[in-house]
Amino acid sequence: MKIIVSNSSKLPIYEQIANSIKEEIINGTLEPNEKLPSIRSLAKDLNISVITTKRAYEELESQGFIETVGGKGCYVSYFNKELIYEEKLKEIEEKLEEIMQIARAIKLEKKDIYSMIDLLYEGE
Repeated sequence: MKIIVSNSSKLPIYEQIANSIKEEIINGTLEPNEKLPSIRSLAKDLNISVITTKRAYEELESQGFIETVGGKGCYVSYFNKELIYEEKLKEIEEKLEEIMQIARAIKLEKKDIYSMIDLLYEGE
């Protein structure tokens, strides 16, 4: 598992950790029922507080990406495709909002954005 934490990021450290693990789950790098590092172990590896790591795991659990088994640790949940689909839709919406802010700042017309999207989509 590869987690990169940046002090220069606008996101809190716990969110960076949660996002990294979530991405590995969505991409299939972490498989359902795979055991995650213990909270203490991950905190030590990343040289951060146990509280921060615990918060990241709690965030992932509340979103349904991992499950905690008492006395055994945290495991990747069996999740359905709808959860992944919704997560990716959310990511697309966030990126489109960034694009719209930039487009509005330079007074780019909607039709020009559509043209750009068409060209990029056809280039796939």
